[in-house]
Amino acid sequence: MKKVRFVNVEKVVKLPMPIVLEKQFPASRLALKSVLESREIIKNILSQKDNRFLMIVGPCSIHSEEEAMEYAYKLLELKKKLEQSIFIVMRTYFEKPRTTIGWKGLINDPHLDGSCDIAEGLTIARRISKKITDLGLPIGSEVLGTFSVRYFSDLLSYAAIGARTSESQTHRELASGLSVPVGFKNSTDGSYQSAIDAMQCSKHSHTFVGIDENATLSMIKTKGNPWAHIILRGGRNLTNYDDESISEIIKHLKSEKLLPSVVVDCSHGNSGKNHINQVKVLKNILDQRLEGNRNIVGAMLESYLNEGSQKIPDDPSALKYGISVTDSCLSWKDTEYILLQAGKILS
Repeated sequence: MKKVRFVNVEKVVKLPMPIVLEKQFPASRLALKSVLESREIIKNILSQKDNRFLMIVGPCSIHSEEEAMEYAYKLLELKKKLEQSIFIVMRTYFEKPRTTIGWKGLINDPHLDGSCDIAEGLTIARRISKKITDLGLPIGSEVLGTFSVRYFSDLLSYAAIGARTSESQTHRELASGLSVPVGFKNSTDGSYQSAIDAMQCSKHSHTFVGIDENATLSMIKTKGNPWAHIILRGGRNLTNYDDESISEIIKHLKSEKLLPSVVVDCSHGNSGKNHINQVKVLKNILDQRLEGNRNIVGAMLESYLNEGSQKIPDDPSALKYGISVTDSCLSWKDTEYILLQAGKILS
């Protein structure tokens, strides 16, 4: 008799439980203190009680532990210099959504060779998250895998839901139970209604199927997340960081009784997929803020050790050091200069 289950499944591999990795790489006291404080600071920035500007800065995606830590040490020093005017969170994106196919991120394929050693990917993601938060540097990540986030959610200070998943009921429900502020990006076509719908949905309680710390399939009932907000990332051949676009969106948010605070993604559609244009976008929104638009509370920058991007070669050992393997990024040198200038503007 022919099989009726798993007809198109080649392999099933058991993964470590979240609690196992949490015990293997436990958060330090400093990390926990930093996480709790950072979450509150971000909430206060979103509610405009804290006048600092939120900057979520870092690589498009993390593919190397060594490089990520080098970047983290540099960012930590810059964070200390700017803490009076800018609150910096490091982007630690371990999963990448793809429009069609491609490398899906460190969790899915940590060896960058198609071997898809997810157990190792989860382990590395947890270890990197621990190392960075142990420095007292807050991290933010895109929530893509609904189960994988459980492996490092205790170390997050911020989370984003991407343009391709903001319409997903599963991700909206998940966001309603996350312990951090969550930003929903507008759709890839540039429209923002799906992000507003997602904010509306995730601020309410939901009940769904998930996993607990022992990876046991469980019923999860959430309280709702009052800190959902919109991230403007532009769209295909259009931007939405200009004064007119932001004013329209703020008006819509207020009419829906949603958090009227905007974070602008300086990359993606807003940069026309040219990483250098991120500088222009950031300057524009800082000028708007100086002119009185306090609803612009933060920005995202894609930045790495060296400028640009590279394709993953057949032999991953041939990768060039410190260059993104996904979207092109600003160099560290340019990032440092830009943020120091931003600090002067905002002081």
